[in-house]
Amino acid sequence: MITADAGYSNAHCAPKYDRKSELKAFDDTKAGVKGLVDAGITKIPRIFIHDQLKLSNSRSGDSEFIIPILDLDGVNKDAISRAKIVKQVQNACQNWGFFQIVNHGIPVSILDEMIDGVIGFHEQDTEVKKKFYTRDYQKRMVLYNTNFDFYVAPEANWRDTLSCVMAPNPPDPEELPEVCRDIIVDYAKKTTELALTLFELISEALGLNANRLKDMDCAEGLFLLGHYYPTCPEPELTMGTDSHADSSFLTVLLQDRLGGLQVLHENEWVNVTPIYGALVVNLGDMMQAS
Repeated sequence: MITADAGYSNAHCAPKYDRKSELKAFDDTKAGVKGLVDAGITKIPRIFIHDQLKLSNSRSGDSEFIIPILDLDGVNKDAISRAKIVKQVQNACQNWGFFQIVNHGIPVSILDEMIDGVIGFHEQDTEVKKKFYTRDYQKRMVLYNTNFDFYVAPEANWRDTLSCVMAPNPPDPEELPEVCRDIIVDYAKKTTELALTLFELISEALGLNANRLKDMDCAEGLFLLGHYYPTCPEPELTMGTDSHADSSFLTVLLQDRLGGLQVLHENEWVNVTPIYGALVVNLGDMMQAS
């Protein structure tokens, strides 16, 4: 059982701290971080408290840099329009590795429904969610839990996640949560179409045939993550997502309406200001290595 003050009051005075037991106690509830909030905690468990030095070294994001915003309108209109967009993609990939895209072909209504669908999943009754709670990524294509690296990371992030492997072998629709089943299928289809276009543009930006990256099977897999960050009673002590690099070829990120994403550019943390209807594109480690 995890109490309202579990771990926090003993964080600085307990002679012995059994972190493993606290991790397991939390995990066994299968209620996630949202369960802590629903229980009305006022102090966060010690497993979620981040190193104060790391927190103090976090940047404010008040940099003068602005992440590139690319307009894909006209990408298939004519050679001149496409060449202009390819050049913008080249500059954004070389100098940033991140960029926002507008007029990408995915209706805003689908983006809104996807955000609402993820929220709907995480805010439904805990007993409904529990059947999806597991850490066995090998056997389950659809699952939810708190932090994929929960037992190995030095501190847990204040975040729950719904995970779905949508390609190359998508799950049976009945395996998807009913509350967001239809929109996940629609969003995955539209995102796959967009990813194919982006791989073409990146291939051309590299001076290669438009199908080069697709022929290398870079677009074969699709892993959907629906993160949820419940209101935290002590936000100054933890983080929803700490600094990291993505290992995939390409990440297409749909931000929530409040933002909060920052990108490290030339040793400065740059805020990614949400643009309604836009998506954020992130080149992953495997793409950079390729």
